[in-house]
Amino acid sequence: MIANYGYKDGSGDFFISIDTDKCNGCGDCIPICPANVLEIRDNEFDPLAEEKMAAVKDEHRKKLKYSCAPCKGDGKPLPCMSACELNAITHSW
Repeated sequence: MIANYGYKDGSGDFFISIDTDKCNGCGDCIPICPANVLEIRDNEFDPLAEEKMAAVKDEHRKKLKYSCAPCKGDGKPLPCMSACELNAITHSW
């Protein structure tokens, strides 16, 4: 399942998507994020799953455009995406 965290407004779609089937909760994306946007939590989409998963912190969901701004724009893959060896993290912008 793809978990979408973020929002859509007049200037675009701003979502971080995490593939809950791929994410194993390793946490490699956490220390690499300069804005501290991500956290590891129980898999809320599969209550029977034993593994945890990465998710966007609640306080960043409505401001991802700004929280993630320092990492986007140089054309390189975003640090959280690069840190995820399982390719479980994508961005909509």
